[in-house]
Amino acid sequence: MKVGTNLSGAALKFGASQVFGGSDDKIAAALASALGNTKGPLMKVAQMLSTIPDFLPPEYAKELSQLQAHAPAMGWPFVKRRMRAELGPDWQSKFAEFGKEAAHAASLGQVHEAMTHDGRKIACKLQYPDMASAVESDVGQLKNMMGLFRRMDGSIDASEIVDEISSRLREELDYERERKAMKLYELMLADKDFVSVPDPVDELSTSRLLTMSWVSGKPLQDFEDAPQEVRNRIAEMLFWTWWGPMNGYGVIHGDPHLGNYQITGEGTGINLLDFGCIRIFPASFVEGVVRLREAIRADDFNGCMEAYDIWGFKNLNRELGEVLNVWANFIYGPILDDRVRPIADGVKPGEYGRKEAFEVRRLLKERGPVTIPAEFVFMDRAAIGLGAAYLRLGAELNYYQLFEESIQGFDANALAARQAEALAEVGLS
Repeated sequence: MKVGTNLSGAALKFGASQVFGGSDDKIAAALASALGNTKGPLMKVAQMLSTIPDFLPPEYAKELSQLQAHAPAMGWPFVKRRMRAELGPDWQSKFAEFGKEAAHAASLGQVHEAMTHDGRKIACKLQYPDMASAVESDVGQLKNMMGLFRRMDGSIDASEIVDEISSRLREELDYERERKAMKLYELMLADKDFVSVPDPVDELSTSRLLTMSWVSGKPLQDFEDAPQEVRNRIAEMLFWTWWGPMNGYGVIHGDPHLGNYQITGEGTGINLLDFGCIRIFPASFVEGVVRLREAIRADDFNGCMEAYDIWGFKNLNRELGEVLNVWANFIYGPILDDRVRPIADGVKPGEYGRKEAFEVRRLLKERGPVTIPAEFVFMDRAAIGLGAAYLRLGAELNYYQLFEESIQGFDANALAARQAEALAEVGLS
């Protein structure tokens, strides 16, 4: 409740500053302070919102983007209670070893290193107590905050954004769903031998305990000064790890946090981590992605409008379509050029997309508002996160040719059938 009270206070101060004048920097710092030492899901939401370029005022985005889970992990008494509740009173007998200290603490749970009786090193992710009620409380706070921002700046109707983030947060609490998502990614990336996904341990997992094989590698940042060919190779692996499932199955990994990628070998492999935020799209949405690119390349405005309609943008007129095309040309830019190129020139990773988003917001204030469809939220966020990773690496690739290869023989009906078969195999709806 303290977090909610602090957030409401920061929001009210923000509103007052808009009416009476004041420093957004100070209000943003107060908001970050209110969230910075919590494990709650609202901190995760704040980090999500900060990655959507220019969705929040720049002072807020800067502060929230730096949020980390600084709060200490829950202690051994909690661990014993949670493990007993999930695996029974004899839970310790199910492990050869179990680390009392958390190896990693995050916003929704903490990870403990353990060992099975057959010698496998495993990771046990334990959900913090009362997370379900915390999510519902924080969803209410999010709605209040977004309602305030909408009254201050009506260029974007965030109602579907709020609903989408809320749905994904609730899904992240379901560790059984995440376990199935891990199996889905193993299936979808089976032909990409450079990608490794942790193997779930079903008999030691529940809806609040996720046990999986322990994987290790180096952070992506360690390769920022590697030779160009190594950085290009890592960027190409990232492309296939993200776009392969999207264009082949209509599924994206919706959390672009760099910590969810580990680099193995000397830049020859990737460990993909954290499958709580997985977005499954209808085949028609992916068709819209492909058709919009084709329409932009052909300078076909009506084709662009048809693609936006497929995505779920409502009541668009020509003026609003032209505004959306400003953003679309930025997002699609790298896959429109049939040449080797960086993702962007002279832009810092944290600023990727902000100049273009500022222009879009300026135009929407003149011509809007526009309602952002739910499906668009994590697609846009993940694409920005992936672009920022390419910027960090200084990668130079022919993104056009990679995308062409990823959509070769694309057919929406075939994708729908492939997706249905894969989801049925792993038990996901």
